[in-house]
Amino acid sequence: TYIFFNVFCNPIELTRNVSTQTEGEVRIAKVLKEKFPLASSLKVVDISGGCGSMYEIHIESKEFKGKRTVQQHQLVNQALQEEIQAMHGLRIFTTIPRN
Repeated sequence: TYIFFNVFCNPIELTRNVSTQTEGEVRIAKVLKEKFPLASSLKVVDISGGCGSMYEIHIESKEFKGKRTVQQHQLVNQALQEEIQAMHGLRIFTTIPRN
């Protein structure tokens, strides 16, 4: 279990319904869907408590085939160049479909 405390978040924003997505999650997912049209799985989670300063991304795509993990992560970072400028942290988990 991880507990994150982020001084950039308003304490009121720390509680939200996990079934809803923040604007940042929706925006980042849209960019990644456009950049990785072959993605078979994509999950974007605001782990900053809802203020948009830190995200965790899980993406599975055929576009990563033949690339090392660092290269896969570089592709995600390049896709999110503009969005990353407003972030304080980003966790990236990439996988390649088994089929």
